[in-house]
Amino acid sequence: MLNNFELISRLVLAAALGSVIGFERERLSWAAGLRTHMLVCVGSTLIMIVSAFGFADVLGNEHVVLDPSRIAAQVVSGIGFLGAGSILLRGEIIRGLTTAASLWSVAAIGLAVGGGLYTASIAATIIILIILAGIKPIEKRFITVKQRRQLSMLVERGSMTFHTLHEALGPASPRVKQFIMQQSDDDPQMDEVTITLHRVSSTEYTAICGQLRAIQGVKEFRDNGEPA
Repeated sequence: MLNNFELISRLVLAAALGSVIGFERERLSWAAGLRTHMLVCVGSTLIMIVSAFGFADVLGNEHVVLDPSRIAAQVVSGIGFLGAGSILLRGEIIRGLTTAASLWSVAAIGLAVGGGLYTASIAATIIILIILAGIKPIEKRFITVKQRRQLSMLVERGSMTFHTLHEALGPASPRVKQFIMQQSDDDPQMDEVTITLHRVSSTEYTAICGQLRAIQGVKEFRDNGEPA
C-alpha cells in the first residue's frame, strides 16, 4: 500500500501534467480547457490507485482473486463521453476531434501516474504537447494553406449579402473563412465581393463556384487561386 506522501504526490503530479495540456486547449478557447484536463487526469490517477491498491485487504483473504486492471480499463471507454461532448458539428465541418483525443490521452497519463510510471507519464505529456502546439504551425503552413482558395465577384449593388451567400451555399457555407464586400471603383452601381474558402477539396471548390455563379446579380467571376 502507498504511504500518504506517495499518494498525494501522484495526484499532484497528475494535476500538473494535465494542466500543461489543458492550458494549450484553453489558449484556443475550446470547451474542454484547463480545468477539464486537470480533472480528467487527477480522476483517472485516483481510479488507477484504487484499482491497484484499494483492494489490498480483500486480497489477503483465501480464495479471493482480483484483477487490478479491470477498473482502470473502464476509464478508456468511459472517457469517451467527455470526448464526445467536445466534438461539434458545424454544417459539414466537424470540430473538436483533437480536443477529444487530448482528453483521452490525458486519461492515459493519469492512469500511468496512478500506476507509478512517472517517466512514461512525463514523456507522454511532452510528446502530446509537441503534437498539439508544435505541429499546428507546420500543419497550417504546409497543409491547411493548400486547402484555402480565394475568389472574387462583381455583382449588382445590393444583390449580394452574407444571408444570400449562406442560402446559396447551404451546408457548404461554413467553408467561408472571409467575406469582404466594397463598392466598385469603376461602377458605383456594382459591388466587388472577395470570398476566402478554407479546407476545400478541388471537387468542393468546383461545386461552390457553380453555386456562386448561379446567384442572381453576379456579373463577373474570377478565381484568385490560393491566398497568400
